[in-house]
Amino acid sequence: MGELEDAVMTRVWKWNRPVTVREVLEDLQQERSIAYTTVMTVLDNLHQKGWVRREAEGRAYRYEAVSTRAAYAAALMNDAWSQSDNPAAALVAFFGMMSDEQRQALRDAVRIVQGPETMDTPSDTGAENPGSAQGGGGR
Repeated sequence: MGELEDAVMTRVWKWNRPVTVREVLEDLQQERSIAYTTVMTVLDNLHQKGWVRREAEGRAYRYEAVSTRAAYAAALMNDAWSQSDNPAAALVAFFGMMSDEQRQALRDAVRIVQGPETMDTPSDTGAENPGSAQGGGGR
């Protein structure tokens, strides 16, 4: 997604409702000089790419995001990771770039994906008692 497409999608995602070209234009014009036809073209391109759906309203359209910004970010990460010739090394490098807060978010996401039935099992911790893996929690 290009810079202008991202600027338009940011508004569509933020507002989380069907939007008109005019609404996006007026908001973008607070930051830059831009023409109505440019915004209309960008929204049409986003529609063609499958990022927004549109519904006719009179002679204009209302545009709405097809998926969330989080889903877009996930698709970008997946695409970048899949292009690596060494996915494990790419993940190690990526984790090394993460802040403590981002690593905690990753741990939380893994817990959600794995579900409660797979957490704190001996196979996950390598110990009989989950507490013993952290140094002396077991009896």
